[in-house]
Amino acid sequence: MNKIQILLFTFYSLLSFGQNKSADEIKSLYENKQYDKIIDQYGSKAGDYSSDSYYQIGFAYYMKEDDNNSLKFMDLSIEKDPKKIAPYFIKGSTLNYMGKYEDAVKAFENALKINPNDPQSLSGLGDSYYNLKKNELALDSYKKAIEQENASERPYSMIAQIYSDLDNKDKALEAYYNVKLKVSKDSDSYINALFNIGLMESFKENYAKAEPVFLEIIELNPKDYHAYAKVIQTYYRQKNYDKAKPYRSKLYEAYQKGELTGDLKDMFCFDQFKWKNYNVLVFERYEDDEKKKSIYDKHIFYVRDDKSNTVFRVQTEFSPIAMELEKTKYMLCASKDGTHYNSGLGFNDNFDYEVLKSAAIKMMERHIK
Repeated sequence: MNKIQILLFTFYSLLSFGQNKSADEIKSLYENKQYDKIIDQYGSKAGDYSSDSYYQIGFAYYMKEDDNNSLKFMDLSIEKDPKKIAPYFIKGSTLNYMGKYEDAVKAFENALKINPNDPQSLSGLGDSYYNLKKNELALDSYKKAIEQENASERPYSMIAQIYSDLDNKDKALEAYYNVKLKVSKDSDSYINALFNIGLMESFKENYAKAEPVFLEIIELNPKDYHAYAKVIQTYYRQKNYDKAKPYRSKLYEAYQKGELTGDLKDMFCFDQFKWKNYNVLVFERYEDDEKKKSIYDKHIFYVRDDKSNTVFRVQTEFSPIAMELEKTKYMLCASKDGTHYNSGLGFNDNFDYEVLKSAAIKMMERHIK
């Protein structure tokens, strides 16, 4: 062997050794989830790496949400070995995140050419189609995904979401029950499925089915105060008013602690019912001060048309004068187009809800033509 051959052999041996050493180091860092170190040591370093090493560097960028560099290294990985599925999947997921859904479809389709039954790529393809508003194609992908072993939780939830979007209530309810069976109780998807089941069963007036669902939410998350309001509504629709009392008390306790936010911050809905062509939502405000010298609303019946516009409201009003003269805490009044009506009827805290509801409906009949 002449000197030139020896030098070339030595050069390529050292090069191969260096590449193997780098590949081993990248793999070790990748397996230990040391993504910052991968990027610092290999992200900008020129090198001819293997498909796996390019993928592992790209994955580090993916985990750090550096989309452009993630795509760059996934493309290098694919160029080295176009028969590996993982780089196509990460590329598609990154493109979905970037909102480049058409390009993501192509990446997932390439992944599925390698393995047509890969559940992650099927789910990712479903996400692409869903964001492109191609619901039927999305459904098809998600359904194929859940047929595979080791399917993730997402396609189960997305099937239910699409049926909800399409206003197919029966199929949506069936799909949410399937989510309940398939996903972990510790996941947000499980709680979301329970809440939607409760809403849909309530919509179908299956209050006895909705009740245990909302109670399970409370058991899993005692601070899910929307579930308290919903379970109160199920009891009111079944006229089990006493059962609602402990959950009403919990809402008042949360109010006193400052734990309520959003639409629960000032009041909660405790009943809903249909009256003629209107939806009536009944709310209770937390404010309760018998020493107050000004009027405030306590219970409010919002009468809404089919466009959710409030056309009339009936309310119990705390009356300092009635409280002082007659020991009557609330007067039943109503409001419409800036006009205030007083029924002359008074109520105290221990009122019979059926009596109050009947009186409110009479005011609706009198003033809504």
